[in-house]
Amino acid sequence: MASAGQTPDVFARRPKRADARRNYESLITAAREAFAENGASASLEEVARRAGVGIGTLYRNFPTRQALFEAVYVEEVRALSRSATDLADLPPWEALVAWLHRFVGYVATKRALAEELLRDSEVFRSCRTEIYTAGEPLMRRAQASGAVRADISFDDVVRLLSGLTMAQFPEPEQRERVLGVALDGLRPPATPR
Repeated sequence: MASAGQTPDVFARRPKRADARRNYESLITAAREAFAENGASASLEEVARRAGVGIGTLYRNFPTRQALFEAVYVEEVRALSRSATDLADLPPWEALVAWLHRFVGYVATKRALAEELLRDSEVFRSCRTEIYTAGEPLMRRAQASGAVRADISFDDVVRLLSGLTMAQFPEPEQRERVLGVALDGLRPPATPR
């Protein structure tokens, strides 16, 4: 079992050989697409077919459906976290807003995977820590610049935006408008004249 703040062992087992690593990455990509299209009930045989590998290769990399869910989820969290670094050269407010847009997109599309993972699981806790590690510095930087209210925490923002992603919107444009209103609420109140 991994200690607090570490990634569970199942994710440290990435293949070393180039061909095995390609198979692993192909399986992750295929699973991500299959789960996005068909939800958590997507066929593992379909995942293997999309990846261009046999079912035995899938099971060698991911002995259980749960292991595949976890690996896809962790890879998505890692990509989201890495994107915070990509935004570091933007001005503080723009960097935070761009990352929060990515966060909302991530949460909205990963709901099925998250529901398959136990919210109190080690994997879920590790992923949550990684998201906070990526997002909190962006928020602190925006707060230090005066672009974001000083009286809110990153946890407040995550909860606000997570709640927004639970709502069903008839069109993506409406979700973007509501997200814009929520993000406007992060700005410091205007001083009275």
